[in-house]
Amino acid sequence: QVQLVESGGGSVQAGGSLRLSCAASGSSTMCVAWFRQPPGKEREGVAKILRGSGATYYAASVKGRFTISQDNAKNTVYLEMNNLKPEDSATYYCAAQPACAVYFTGAWDYWGQGTQVTVSS
Repeated sequence: QVQLVESGGGSVQAGGSLRLSCAASGSSTMCVAWFRQPPGKEREGVAKILRGSGATYYAASVKGRFTISQDNAKNTVYLEMNNLKPEDSATYYCAAQPACAVYFTGAWDYWGQGTQVTVSS
């Protein structure tokens, strides 16, 4: 089984930066994504990385501001968030699939506990 441990959430002012970490233990996974859910809104995919190839996908709302990356030695996936906006405030979740489906579709078998990101103006 895969366990995901998240860290890096917090509160920042608009324009600031945060780096979220998702450390995986147990069986390796081939696809890791970050989702977020603002209060009262639907959960949405933010960024995804195919761990084998390093290919990445981003939601249009975060392109150019967020970067997903991986450290294979640590089996950790990161989400670097720059130029944060108040609308980025949400609970961010790390999720994993044994194999990647297209975009943010498919069944996400593993989830982290969620980490809160709050961006103030």
